[in-house]
Formats: sequence, C-alpha cells, structure tokens
Amino acid sequence: MNIGVLTNNLKEKLLNKTATLGVIGLGYVGLPLAVEKAKAGFKTIGFDVQESKINMVNLGQNYIGDVVNEDLKEIVESGLLSATTDFAQVAKADCVCICVPTPLDMHQQPDISYVKASAESIVPYVHKDMLIVLESTTYPGTTEELLKPILEKSGLKCGEDFYLAFSPERVDPGNLIYKTKNTPKVVGGVTLKCTDVAAALYESILEAPIHRVSSPAIAEMEKILENTYRNVNIGLVNELAILCNKMGINFWEVVDAAKSKPYGFQAFYPGPGLGGHCIPLDPYYLSWKAREYGFHTSMIESSMMVNDRMPEYCVERASKILNRYKKAMNGSKVLVLGVAYKQDIDDYRESPALKVIEELEKEGAEVVYYDPYVVEYREHGVVKKGELELTAELIKSADLVIVTTAHTKVDYDFVQQHAKAIFDTKNAMKHVKNRENIELL
Repeated sequence: MNIGVLTNNLKEKLLNKTATLGVIGLGYVGLPLAVEKAKAGFKTIGFDVQESKINMVNLGQNYIGDVVNEDLKEIVESGLLSATTDFAQVAKADCVCICVPTPLDMHQQPDISYVKASAESIVPYVHKDMLIVLESTTYPGTTEELLKPILEKSGLKCGEDFYLAFSPERVDPGNLIYKTKNTPKVVGGVTLKCTDVAAALYESILEAPIHRVSSPAIAEMEKILENTYRNVNIGLVNELAILCNKMGINFWEVVDAAKSKPYGFQAFYPGPGLGGHCIPLDPYYLSWKAREYGFHTSMIESSMMVNDRMPEYCVERASKILNRYKKAMNGSKVLVLGVAYKQDIDDYRESPALKVIEELEKEGAEVVYYDPYVVEYREHGVVKKGELELTAELIKSADLVIVTTAHTKVDYDFVQQHAKAIFDTKNAMKHVKNRENIELL
C-alpha cells in the first residue's frame, strides 16, 4: 500500500535517526519519554513553561524518580537532549509529543487548557511532513475535535501535509519492571498515514510492541477504560471493606484467600482513597463526555462516590479509635505515615493522604506527617513540611498513628512498639506479629 511520499520521507528519517524529536511538557510523562528518545540516538528538544525544569534538564540534573540520573547527565552532555521555554524551536522538530497535564477544574470537569495552549503555541511552527502526537490522558474526541482544528489554522491539512495521532501515556511511577521503554504502546491516528508514521516513531524508540487502532478516539477511550477498570474494582473492594468492618471480618484476608484462585479473579485492595494523575480523574472525563450523549455512567459514578468518600470514612474510623482510648479527635495529635499516593515514590499528586490530613485538621486534630520520600508538599498554595526522622519520641507523642502509604522504608515493628494506637489503612503492617494496638481498614 502506498502511504504517500511525505510519510515515507519522515519514516526514513526515523529509521536512520536523522529526525529531530520534541516533547512538550517535562513532567512525570514527558521527561522519561524525552530521555528514551535521546537514548535511542535522536536529537531531542524538551519544551516546558517552567524555567526551573528547563535549567535542571540542561544541567543534567534529574527530578523524576523513573529517570536514571546517569542517563540524563550523559545524553545532555552528548548534546542529544536539550530543553527550552522557546516554542519557536518547535520549527526544528520533525515529531512532537504533547505530554501536558489534564487536571479537573473546581467543578470536576476536564481542564484541557494546557493541551489547548500547547497546540496554539506550536501552530506558527507546524511544517510539512511533521508528526504531532498527543499523549495526555483526556476524553474521547479531544484529538480530532480540539487539536486538529487548531493545528489546521497553520494552513496545512491533517493527513496530507502533517500527521496527527493520539498515543496514551502508560507511566506507572515506581514500577520496577515496566518503564517507558518496555511498556506496550497504543497508537491511533486521524488517518492511516498518521497511524503509520506515529507507529514508526515509537517503534524507533521503544522495545515494546506497538498496538495500532483505527482512530484517536479508540486510543483515547482505551486509556479511559484502563483506569476506569481500576477505579471500579477499587470502589468495589473499598465498599466491601466498609461492610466487612461492620461484620467483624478481616477483608485483607478475604482478598488473599480469593486470589488463590488461578483464574477469573484479580486482586484489588482497599485504601484511604485514590491517588495519582490518572485513576482518580479519568472516570470524570468519561462521565462528563457521556452527558453530551444523554448517558449516565451509573456504575462508574457509583464507584467514584465510594472512592471519593474514603478519606472522610478513614477519619471517622480514626475518631472511633481515639474514642476507645477516651480521646477526642479535637486536640489529639495524629501522626500520618506517608503522603505519596503509592509506596516507595515521591509523587503526591491527588494523594488521598492529603485529603485525610485535611479532614483530620477540620476535626481539630494536630497533624504531623513523616514520609521518607516527601519532605514537604504544597496543597492549596500552602507548603507543609514533614518530620525529617521517625523517632521513638515522635511516635510516642502521637495519640494515633495512621498509615496512609505503605512505604517499605518504614520500620513498622518499630512503629508498633512505640505507638499508643495505630490505624493501618494499607495493611502495611501485615508482618508485624504484635497486633494489640493495630486496627486495619
């Protein structure tokens, strides 16, 4: 099949690694992708509006956990990777990937202003035989309904003069097995030509298989499915955990028993809520888009309601524990262990631990926290500093210790020995033998 001269020219540049590649947004998704592009031998330009990130990249200083410090330093010193705030440099790029945030606004609706701003920033520099790929998680239709019209303001026609595709990011911070390099990639272009050249881009960078789909909307929806699947199943186990607590049943043991079945069951675990950029947010994108078609995603919305309420439920349980020790929440000192959204990482985006702390403070508790990976965090414009060391004195001074992140760096036997009472929302202390002062979610 003849896919066109322009596509062949660009594919040839990808094959012989003479193409210049760009990444817009140098965060948890963009920087690892830029590093992999440069490590594959491509001259790569990173773009970001934050001067601090640009300066760090150009100095070879890493700020993302999944990037190897030595890798970044080597590719920067070799000239393969550079960073800039000057979007005019997009004109030098043959392929550009957009990896910017897609948060929710105050009304829990998709905020695609960063995607829109990125597209508008590069319009003056879009040129013939150029590929643009959106990687930011978003609602189905964004690539074709929002990006395509903006980019065609350049006077060039999508599918003929330039190529546009959606390829959802699949980044799992802290995953020791699957990184950007070896995670399978889904690609959906506006046209067959677009899909073909976008697949060629990732085939030239990654070691993982590339799965082609028939449109950007398919790729956008599959990303939503991935994370909504997790959201719904976590909502299920959170609800059952609440029920099992009323019934006096250890739900963690229930899950461990269920996962002994070698088929038909995948283990999910309860917790104080959902964290990270994707799982707590993606279902909102879908439910928002569904309303355009007069459709209500009832099962999804129910799971979201359960998960969103978990921080408040955890504080209610904490209050009951304190009450058994003849303590009121108001005025009690509570030590929170872990503010990152998952174990052994420094990422606290959408972390349920922050919502737990907020609810505790609303009830009048004096809250301190310890996290070996997050020494301070910013929430609602306020910086909160954590304790630098988990000492016996700190633990003893707390009326209640709440484990909200299961960091493996924490000595839980030590915590148990010195704590008055412990509420473990993550079963992080499952191997601690003396459990007289431990209560599980």
